[in-house]
Amino acid sequence: MFASRISPAPVRVLTSLCAPLLVLVLLLLPLTPGLGSELRVRVRLSDGLIAEEVLEADSDRDSISLEFKQGDGTLITFVADFKQDVKIFRALILGELERGQNQYQALCFISRLSHNEIIPSESMARLRQKNPHAIRLAEERRGLEQLTMSVAVNLTRAWQLSSLIHNMCSEAREAIYTREADVKHWLDKGVEGSIFEILPQTAEVPSLQACRSTKDLWQPCLCVYSLRLEWYPCLLKYCRSRDTTGKGTPYKCGIKSCSKGYQFTYYVPQKQLCLWDEET
Repeated sequence: MFASRISPAPVRVLTSLCAPLLVLVLLLLPLTPGLGSELRVRVRLSDGLIAEEVLEADSDRDSISLEFKQGDGTLITFVADFKQDVKIFRALILGELERGQNQYQALCFISRLSHNEIIPSESMARLRQKNPHAIRLAEERRGLEQLTMSVAVNLTRAWQLSSLIHNMCSEAREAIYTREADVKHWLDKGVEGSIFEILPQTAEVPSLQACRSTKDLWQPCLCVYSLRLEWYPCLLKYCRSRDTTGKGTPYKCGIKSCSKGYQFTYYVPQKQLCLWDEET
C-alpha cells in the first residue's frame, strides 16, 4: 500500500466474585427458543450525552459485537472473534464536506483478542436487563490502551485473520491497520506475509510529524484516533450455593461491567485524512 511487504519471520480466565446477597443489574438466563441475543443498553458518554449501545452475540460464529453512535455522529463498532482471537474496531466518521472530505470516512483497527477482555459469546447471548431504561455506569474504568498501528492490512486477504473483517472493514479498504507485534504472532501461526505492508515511520522519514502539528493538508503525518467503549460485560461473576451437606457449588450469577479507552496512532499519506487531530 505505502511501503515494503513483510516476509514471515523465524491469553480466558474468569474472576470469581461472590456475595451472600447480590443485586444483579443483568440476569444470566437460559437460552430460550425464539429469544434474540440482542441487548440494548443506555450509557452516558464522556461528553455527557446519553447513547444506546447495541450488543449482539452470535453463538454459531462465536463472536460478539458492540455498536453505538457518538455525539458527533461517528458510528463506533467493536467485534470480538473468539474463534480466531481477533478484535476489530471500526469508526465511521462524518466527513467535513466544506473542507473537501467525503460524506464519511471509515477506519478499521485489528489486533489480537486477549483472554479476559470480554465475556464469552454464549454468556453474552443469555444476558437480559431488569430495567432497560436505566443509564448504566461501568463498575470498572480500565486504563487507556495506546496502540501503534504501524502495519496496513490487505482487505482481500484478511479472511486469514478473521472471516468477519471483510464485512466490517470493506468501507475502510485503504485504512485498515494493525500492530507489528500482532503481525509477528500471526506470521508464526502460518498467515501469509502478503497480507501486510509496513507503513513509514519517523525513524525512516525524519520529517514525518504528528498530524496535530502539521499545517499542510497534503503532507503525510502520524494520525491519532481515540475512542472509548463506555460499557461492556468484561467478566462473569460467580456465586456459591450450598447443598444439604454444606458443600459449596459455584454458579454464574451475573456480570461485571467495564469501560475502556483506546488510542490508535498510524500513518496517513496526507493530513486531509486526519482533520480531527488538530491543535486547539
